[in-house]
Amino acid sequence: MMNKTSLIALVLLVFMGFFPLFVDSAWLAVGTTFLVFAVVALSQDIILGRAGVFHMGHAMFFGLGAYTTAILNVNFGLPILATWVPAVLVPMVVAFIMVAPIIHLRGDYLLVATIGFNIIFIQVLENDVFGLTGGPNGLFGIDVVRLFGYDFSSQTHMYYMAFILLGLTLLIMRNLDKSKFGRAMFYIHKDEIAAQSMGINVRYFKLYAFILGAGIAGAAGSMFSVQYSAVSPEAFNVTQSIMFFTIVLVGGSASLPGVLIGTFIMFVLPEMFREFETARYLVFGIAMILTMILRPRGIWPVRFGNIPDFLKKGVK
Repeated sequence: MMNKTSLIALVLLVFMGFFPLFVDSAWLAVGTTFLVFAVVALSQDIILGRAGVFHMGHAMFFGLGAYTTAILNVNFGLPILATWVPAVLVPMVVAFIMVAPIIHLRGDYLLVATIGFNIIFIQVLENDVFGLTGGPNGLFGIDVVRLFGYDFSSQTHMYYMAFILLGLTLLIMRNLDKSKFGRAMFYIHKDEIAAQSMGINVRYFKLYAFILGAGIAGAAGSMFSVQYSAVSPEAFNVTQSIMFFTIVLVGGSASLPGVLIGTFIMFVLPEMFREFETARYLVFGIAMILTMILRPRGIWPVRFGNIPDFLKKGVK
């Protein structure tokens, strides 16, 4: 029998599948970016929501995927399809190299360290350290996806590619929740000391969460670069990392519907009120504060490990 979360995910996928039929090109572009940002937010949720690791440098992994595709396509002439695997692997390798030495840090200390990595990443991009990133202006003229001689260049094509990516991500998340890795990460999130006393290798599973989250964010970054045919450093700065971090907290950490709702609130709603210019950020800033006060576990908090109903029968 399908549970509530799976049913909501199915309804959302059906709605998003028909979304291009009812909107113009501008809202189709917003919908595509929503799908991409939802994938990034879900990958952040693996680290923050499931493993309970305070991490505010996730835009770096998002940017690594985007720049890997851009550099390989613009500078080396590789077709977009050939850049997809490197766009996933490069963030995973970087995550391992950078996070492995600091994974023992906890709370605010790890949070500050990941912010530092994000700042360094932006400085490398803006200063064009390796002569590949295009400096502050970034890289332009990224090619479209070509398969069997057919160009997937329209906004509708972009939308459905992002839609497929979101579907694959939701499938990964669903399987992760049912696996021993997902259960171990949840126990670490709830009580790290208790999890370690049960024989769970906390360091290993936290690193596993980082690497998996980085790979998924890299895939989303590759899609993002193809959608806009360009990449630039400001799209992957610390402000973006804060947004992804906030999406998870506002929506509900470790909750698939919550993360999707958080993405809608933090990205789509501001687009709907764009005519109010900067005043909209004041309104949503207040809304975030109220959400944290009234719903500290998020708009749609996860429910895991509740006492089964059959054990409650007869108990007064």
